[in-house]
Formats: sequence, C-alpha cells, structure tokens
Amino acid sequence: MTVRDTPSHMPNRYELYYWPGIQGRGEFVRLALEDAAAPYVDVARLPASKGGGVEKLLAVMKSAPSPAPFAPPFLKSGTLIVGQTANILAYLGPRIGLVPKAEAKRVLAHALALTIADLVAEVHDTHHPISLNQYYEDQKREARKRAEAFVADRIPKFLGYFNRELERSTGSYMLGRAVSYVDLSLFQIVDGLDYAFPRAMKRNARKIRALRALHDRVADRPNIAAYLASPRRIPFNEQGIFRRYPELDE
Repeated sequence: MTVRDTPSHMPNRYELYYWPGIQGRGEFVRLALEDAAAPYVDVARLPASKGGGVEKLLAVMKSAPSPAPFAPPFLKSGTLIVGQTANILAYLGPRIGLVPKAEAKRVLAHALALTIADLVAEVHDTHHPISLNQYYEDQKREARKRAEAFVADRIPKFLGYFNRELERSTGSYMLGRAVSYVDLSLFQIVDGLDYAFPRAMKRNARKIRALRALHDRVADRPNIAAYLASPRRIPFNEQGIFRRYPELDE
C-alpha cells in the first residue's frame, strides 16, 4: 500500500514525491509521516490509472512555481511545494508533532538533520565517487578507495558525534524525552549502514551503544514497527543510497 488512511485529527493529506523502488532520501520523510500516522500518498508508487507514477512526479516538478524543486524528494501540502529532505522535515515537524515547540529546539533539530544529510551524501559517494552518469562497475577502483576512507574515518566521526550528543541528552531521545524526526532519521542511518557496511558497524559497536539503543527504541515504536513489516517499506537494494558491496566493507 502507498496510501495511508486519513486520521480524523489530521484533515489534510500530504503528497510525497520520490522515485519508486528505492528508499533513498525519501525514506527519511516516509518514516516521519508513518510514525505520526499522518495521511499521505506516495505518489510515484501509485499506478498511473490512479494518478501516480514517475510521469506524474515529473509533471508536478515541471509545473511547480519558480523556483521549482531541484530533485525529489519534495512534498506537496495543499498548494505549497517543499523541497529538500531536511527542509521537508523542518516543515512537517511542528505540524505532525515530531519536533519540540521551542524555537531553539527546532533550530537544533534542523541543524542535526542537515548533518545527517551530509552523512547521506558521503554514503552515496562510496559507490559513486566519480559520476552519477556511470555505473558502479565503471568506477569500482575509485569507489574502493573512497569507501576505505569512509569506513576508517567518516563512520566513526559521524556516528561518534551523534552518540555523544545522545549521551548528553536529558532524555532517551536526541532532543530530550520525546521522539523527534531527528531520531527517526538516525534510525534510518543506522539501519542503512548495517545493511551497507555490516563489518564496519560491528567494529564500531562498542562506541555507538547509545545510538544503537536509539535505533532499537525507534524500531519498537508501534507505527514504525507496523510500517517496517508492511509493503510500504521498500527493502534495501543496490539501486538506492545504502548499497551492499562486500568489497567496500573491508
């Protein structure tokens, strides 16, 4: 299923536009919508006969008011179109109860989401360090060098930072006692790295215990657990951001 029922307390329906068949950057938005039980349509995953498909995604991008979104994901809320993953989450957070009301906390959440976006870009570059227009097989030697540095330096640096901030938190979640979209995004980061770099994650296990515990708490949340067990959760695959190439995980 790609359409959620509309809860009575959320009269609006969001439209999420992202490529079908991969989790990618759109998954960070899906997790927030799913945890909040927010009504949404994953438009490109719907058949064309129901107003969906990639053609619909491209048509909405083309007809969007200037400046149009650079690339998916983008979110349509009424007549408003919001692009960029971290920006979408900053928009959704206060509307679906996934960020504290205090301005300082909301700014901090956005900063953390931008840091997560930096990490996602580096993960992507481990298998496409030269060009998006070339297959992984055409840049395997460069990818291996990039992944070697990523595994040795960047995984410990990023995950160590998030783990330290979790340990400093006044509650069980990054921003305190209540879950936020940042925690859901960190769940996706750990889940994705477990898939793509299982050996590296095992080596770092003792250094990221707080982050691992957060991952497990998020996975146990009722709406997230239901989502992970449903067809709405696209499996990891070698077309998305997190890809399992054993030669890159040494």
